Amino acid sequence: MSRLIDTFPAFLEYWHEASHKSLDDQIEGWAKGYMFHWPELLAKQIEDYAGQNLDWRQIAREKIFPFLAERLPAMQEAHGNLLDLCGPIYSKAQNTLDLDTSATFVIYVGIGCGAGWMTSFYGSLAILFGLENIAECSWSNTENITGLIAHEIGHLVQHNWRMQHKKKIGSGPWWQLYEEGFAQDCERQILNMDTMHQENQSNIGWLQWCQEHKGWLAAEFLRTVDSGHPVNPFFGSWLEICGESETGYFLGQEVIKELQKQLSLKEIALLDNVESYSRPILEKMVQSDGN
Repeated sequence: MSRLIDTFPAFLEYWHEASHKSLDDQIEGWAKGYMFHWPELLAKQIEDYAGQNLDWRQIAREKIFPFLAERLPAMQEAHGNLLDLCGPIYSKAQNTLDLDTSATFVIYVGIGCGAGWMTSFYGSLAILFGLENIAECSWSNTENITGLIAHEIGHLVQHNWRMQHKKKIGSGPWWQLYEEGFAQDCERQILNMDTMHQENQSNIGWLQWCQEHKGWLAAEFLRTVDSGHPVNPFFGSWLEICGESETGYFLGQEVIKELQKQLSLKEIALLDNVESYSRPILEKMVQSDGN
């Protein structure tokens, strides 16, 4: 079963009054008016930035609120598509991946914490959809929303399986590569399509570029990890490598595809010490590319 919490009507009510106010007043109204009704949702976003030693108000002031008005039509399109597609795609995922847990879908306008975010909400597994990020990434249309939903359900599948087997959730660059690659491959399996939601109307050629630079990307990831630098440029929508963002999702899926030659999807979902599985695959990619 799945349920949907739709906060967008409340956002529109708030925005009708706030759109002509100053940025600071808009941000205060967002937190104390609109988000007041969902305190756990507000706390999650603030804590996410605090964990990165970032000022959420500065992020909101510089990256989110100046663009809300121009992105409103895209957010409205995304909202409608999410309402139509969350339930059917979740049902399809249950059948395809033998998913046996309930989930909550939350539609909201936030401060840039992600277009999709698998987490807990009111004590159950949940997927949060940030309309402001979806619009920014140009993922509002049916095709991209479909892929995004399937990707986030992939995260839910892995977390559910690991919870059932009392396996901890990891952290660090190798875990991020593995986790995002797993969700990316679940997207492929749920939809039975070799497409990726990262390739959109404003990013045509992204997948081809990643395929052509696979060995180089693998070498760059290894170099970044081994030098102790953060791998954020491989995953963040606000960051990029050679002009391309979110290339780590492609690289991670390539790792998962290789692992599936020997392991089932559930066995992959339950792996520990993921570096020992992922590093040799990336090294082989580098060697195959002649780097």
